Amino acid sequence: MPFTSSLESLRLIEHVHGHLGWLAAATLVHPAIVLRSVKRRAHLAVASSVAMVTLAAALGALVYEPYRDRLKQQIFQTAPAYGWLFERKEHLAFGAVLLAWAGAIAYVGARHASGELELTLRKIAFRAYVVAAALALATAALGTVVAAHQTF
Repeated sequence: MPFTSSLESLRLIEHVHGHLGWLAAATLVHPAIVLRSVKRRAHLAVASSVAMVTLAAALGALVYEPYRDRLKQQIFQTAPAYGWLFERKEHLAFGAVLLAWAGAIAYVGARHASGELELTLRKIAFRAYVVAAALALATAALGTVVAAHQTF
C-alpha cells in the first residue's frame, strides 16, 4: 500500500478514522432514536449511519496492517493494558458494523413486508441500532484512550 507507507499518511488516516468513528457513533444514535416508533420512516438516518460506520471501519482496516507491524508489539510490551483495550475496540467495532448492517437490512426488509413480519423486522432494526450505537460509542471511547497513549 504505497499511500499508507509514509508516516504522515498513516497519521492522517488514523486521525480521520478516529474522527469518523465518533461521527459514526453519533449517526448510529439517530436511527436508534427514530426507529422506536415502528411507523416512523428513517431512510436517510439508516443510510447515512451505515455509510458512516462502514467508511470508518474501512479506514480502520486500511491502517490495521501498518499498526500491527509498527505499533502493536511495542504497545503490548510497554503497556499491555492499552494493547488489550485496542483488541477489545476492534471486536466492538466489528459488532457495531455488523449490527448496523443487520438493522439496515431489517429496516429495508420491513418496507417490503406486511403485517406481523413488518412489525417484527422494524423491532429488530430498532434493537440492532440501539446495540450498534452503544458498541460504536464504546469503540470510539476506547480508540481515543489508546490513541492518547500511542499513535503513529
